[in-house]
Amino acid sequence: MRKSTWDAGPKQDRFDPVAGQKTMQAVVTAGNGGYHQLQCREVRLPELEPGEVLLQVLAAGVNNTEINTRVGWYSSSVTTGTEDAATVEEQLTTEKADGGWNESTPFPFIQGTDCCGRIVAVAPGGDESTIGSRVLVRACMRRSDFTSMDNIWMGSDFDGAFAQFVKVPAGEVFAVDCDWSDAELATIPCAYGTAENMVHRSKVSKGEHVLVAGASGGVGSAVVQLAKRRGATVTAIAGRAKREQVLALGADRVLDRDDNVVDCLGENAVDVVIDNVAGPAFGDHLKALKRGGRYVSSGAIGGPLVTLDMRTLYLKDLTLFGSTAWDEPVFPNLISYIERGELRPLVAKTFPLEQIAEAQRAFLEKKHVGNFVLIPPPLR
Repeated sequence: MRKSTWDAGPKQDRFDPVAGQKTMQAVVTAGNGGYHQLQCREVRLPELEPGEVLLQVLAAGVNNTEINTRVGWYSSSVTTGTEDAATVEEQLTTEKADGGWNESTPFPFIQGTDCCGRIVAVAPGGDESTIGSRVLVRACMRRSDFTSMDNIWMGSDFDGAFAQFVKVPAGEVFAVDCDWSDAELATIPCAYGTAENMVHRSKVSKGEHVLVAGASGGVGSAVVQLAKRRGATVTAIAGRAKREQVLALGADRVLDRDDNVVDCLGENAVDVVIDNVAGPAFGDHLKALKRGGRYVSSGAIGGPLVTLDMRTLYLKDLTLFGSTAWDEPVFPNLISYIERGELRPLVAKTFPLEQIAEAQRAFLEKKHVGNFVLIPPPLR
């Protein structure tokens, strides 16, 4: 999908430019399907509503969730991992009413969950002193309050950061004071927010042994750092070619993804399993847990359907955590870790926004460690 120009022609949808109205460049996802659904377009500039701010997007990260949403992976009809589902959808487009993060996906819309941006405008009555601040957006938003698990996600439930500008609720932006580049900051929201939420919710503590599956990915590499920050011993699972890079993040031991976890560690060996891979290894991960151990997941890139022996669950008094809605301390904690120099950003590669298809193809190859980041075109 490499392009040198952006398509300014009307598509007969809500993004069509209107005479006299300001525009921006964005990638609009038209529907479920392959890369052809990613349309590089000139679209309307977002109009602020009360309580919102307008951000110039400086950098936007690439995540599994954008691919999952585009291909409809969240549908109950999909039983394979992300890579296989993406391959099928590239060959055969299938609309999936239940394929979205929460309910049906609001196609056409602008994806992009990770945003490092600069506040350029506030709605009437907003705090104009924030204009000019470089911020990160808390992508997971609780619509009620933190006593309810009801949540929506930027770039999945409403328009996100794959554009030159994005509007968001003022309470969901967090100024950050650090010397990181825009691209480095754009690796944080989804991957590190998801990772910190799992580490927080499973109560990882000093001296515990944590097993991290998929440790070279964006979320997994963040988990390694965040678990080590809390004083845990970390055994990571990653491809053999990425072993040294994962060790450099702080992992105490790295198992190859083809290794049998129980053969390597034994049963009853770890306190916590943090697993965004799932698939066939799920049962062995539970066997590796000690009595009273905790298992937490926020994804299943290796396959969403697993085999659970209920005897393992109840005889070992295990606790299983699902982790989607971020808890209240998670994002403020991340900002403080960045500002204190306690995290390491991992930018695997940057791409111009219009090369989003190339970025997502490379992302699915899983040859990288860390995160890919898209850079929007400069303002005209």
